[in-house]
Amino acid sequence: MFYEPYSEIVEITRIWTVPRTTLISADLPLATLEPAPVLEEGFWRRKTLDQMNQTEWEALCDGCGKCCLIKLEDDDTGEVFTTDVACTLLVADTCRCGDYDNRLDKVSDCLKIDRAAVDRLHWLPPTCAYRLVGEGRPLYWWHHLVSGSRETIHEAGMSVRGRVLMEGEVAEDDLPNRIVDWPERDVAPEMA
Repeated sequence: MFYEPYSEIVEITRIWTVPRTTLISADLPLATLEPAPVLEEGFWRRKTLDQMNQTEWEALCDGCGKCCLIKLEDDDTGEVFTTDVACTLLVADTCRCGDYDNRLDKVSDCLKIDRAAVDRLHWLPPTCAYRLVGEGRPLYWWHHLVSGSRETIHEAGMSVRGRVLMEGEVAEDDLPNRIVDWPERDVAPEMA
């Protein structure tokens, strides 16, 4: 039986996901499916970044894609400038990494965002969920853990969707001409 959207509330007790490395086919045996990890509602309000497990840490990412923008550092001052050019692995429509599990091997200057990086990387955008929780601040209303949808970040205009070029489309010499300030300027006024 098919339901019209929002016509009935359906409780889902178990969600099944396919491992990232498995291709879906018509004859995929159910034995290869694994249950999705269950997240405790509001975990980010009660836990510090240090207290989060790996599943919670990964779920905290808002999916804005801003950390995947190419950055340039001034050798003399150490100042970091953000461009509107995205890493070759970023899927521009979803603002997610196209090969997340292997990104550190495939992209030599890819940075793993972990607890130490949150403290060290002053260029993380002011809307970054890791930064917000690390500073003891609430998440914005458009964060998927608050809204229940991964689309609200895009609808609110807080992601890189529709705002970037891909790394292969821009010559390295042209990167200084692609410096932008909107990733640091994007701030939504309402918190959750």
